[in-house]
Amino acid sequence: MNPNAMMIKHTLIYAAALAMLSALSACNSGTATVQPPLDQAPLAGADIGGAFELTSSTGETVRWSDFAGKYRIVYFGFAYCPDICPTDMNRLARGLAEYEKAQPELAKTIQPMFITVDPERDTPEVLAEFTSAFSDNIIGLTGTPDQIRQAADTFKVFYARGEDQPGGGYLMDHTNILYLFGPSGDPLATLPADQGPEAVAAELAKWVR
Repeated sequence: MNPNAMMIKHTLIYAAALAMLSALSACNSGTATVQPPLDQAPLAGADIGGAFELTSSTGETVRWSDFAGKYRIVYFGFAYCPDICPTDMNRLARGLAEYEKAQPELAKTIQPMFITVDPERDTPEVLAEFTSAFSDNIIGLTGTPDQIRQAADTFKVFYARGEDQPGGGYLMDHTNILYLFGPSGDPLATLPADQGPEAVAAELAKWVR
């Protein structure tokens, strides 16, 4: 098995293990959330996000404007990531599932997307396999190196190829932030995946309305 195939297999096994743990630990506090005014959102007025043209995991052209009227969650990462990206995606998927239990109609207005920073390896097929390990609702997006660079710059995301690994393959250094945007495409907040899925659900409950 080539190094890249071994890395993606490891990532998917890791994702499956996280999913099993989430099934054992899922809970819903049922606590009411106070919703601050949107102009008090942490990222209100920030110059983050904007137009892009990328390719979905089904091979279709996708533009930022396609999601007008929806809340959008944007994360930049790569499918061959051995731990951080699958952990963040797992917590996002679990947080979304928890939020959906409390607000099923509002949950339909949220579109999560995973944009690769590794277009050399993350083909539409690879992204489809990766995102489906967490949720069928997460859209995987790739593109040419120039398209990915432009999108990353627009969303204020850093990334760089790391050194080659001894057994072959390589990792990517990158910003790992879950951005939440409103229906008009304006940035609202970051989702605290590092604090777990319950914190993700709670942050969604603050701003989605």
